[in-house]
Amino acid sequence: SAIDACGSNNGGCSSKAECRRTTPGNRACVCSAGYTGDGIVCLEINPCLVNNGGCDRNAECTQTGPNQAVCNCLKGYSGDGKTCTYISLCSQNNGGCSEFAICNDTELTDRTCTCKPNYIGDGFKCRGNIFQELLRNSNTSKFYFHLQALSIRDISGPGPFTLFVPHTDILKSDPRVKDWIAKGVMAQVLRYHMVACASLLYKDLTAITNVTSLQGDFIHISYSQNSLVLNNKAEIVLSDTVGTNGVIHVINQILVP
Repeated sequence: SAIDACGSNNGGCSSKAECRRTTPGNRACVCSAGYTGDGIVCLEINPCLVNNGGCDRNAECTQTGPNQAVCNCLKGYSGDGKTCTYISLCSQNNGGCSEFAICNDTELTDRTCTCKPNYIGDGFKCRGNIFQELLRNSNTSKFYFHLQALSIRDISGPGPFTLFVPHTDILKSDPRVKDWIAKGVMAQVLRYHMVACASLLYKDLTAITNVTSLQGDFIHISYSQNSLVLNNKAEIVLSDTVGTNGVIHVINQILVP
């Protein structure tokens, strides 16, 4: 009888091959599906080595078995792996930038934030002129409304200016405010809280003793026990809100010329 060439040890074929009897005493070795070779040696086919396994160029091809792979979109892209679409970071919530900034998508799934013209900052926080900033902050918005009511626009100019702004709660609760408005002197009181021709940060104020207000009178400055006090009465409680044309400090009392 004819010898079965596949009868023992898979006919000498690879364990990943099928031994097929041909003519009596002969056989052919055929690599199994997912493998390639001459049948004696069969190697796994890695589909990722050719054309990225059919995945999108912005996807990662990962071999999962013989001639099998999965496609996963790279970070910053979305899709099924066969098709991947770039995700614009700027398309949602301005990319996390300030509402007064321009968001620009860059390579490597990142973006830049740049403050718009007439604003300053790092792009994540952008400030306009100090007149605008007064309104944007609840601690200083009452001062802004008093300026508006009296059509005082001094600090919307190029500056620089330094403002000492009584906290909104103080301006609302101090009974003298109504009297000053009735007597027509509120504009003088407000201008007494403004200093022109200088943008004085907290550290600058610790080194000087007097500044001249827009109203014309001096404001006395003293520094002790890590506190800055104006006219021996009003303490700076919030400092260094920097705008394009100056700086705002919040104080806990109204200054009276």
